[in-house]
Amino acid sequence: MNKIISTDKAPKAIGPYSQAYLCGNTLYCSGQIAINPETNEFIGGSIEEQTNQILKNIEGLLSAADFKYSDVVKTTCFLADMNDFSVFNSLYEKAFISKPARSCVAAKDLPKGALVEIEVIAVK
Repeated sequence: MNKIISTDKAPKAIGPYSQAYLCGNTLYCSGQIAINPETNEFIGGSIEEQTNQILKNIEGLLSAADFKYSDVVKTTCFLADMNDFSVFNSLYEKAFISKPARSCVAAKDLPKGALVEIEVIAVK
């Protein structure tokens, strides 16, 4: 069963893609940046503010498909500045307590000038 997942608990897609896509028992979530889903505005701010908003957005996507953080098996994290890694990591580890596989790379530019972007894959 393939199904597009759409929720008002995460930012609307700003291009030709889905917020998330359920394929069988695997959920593929599009990369999340710090956009407030209520206003659809980028919140900017510090690495802490952006990461916390992203984690809320991911929770909204997971919940919309009846998944939870413990179902996440892989994350890909993009940081605009690797000097933010330790602060980012301290917030990340509070949400992803199941310790999914992860890639974390520096990216020269992220959408809307974001400091961080996270995408996840979850399996039930």
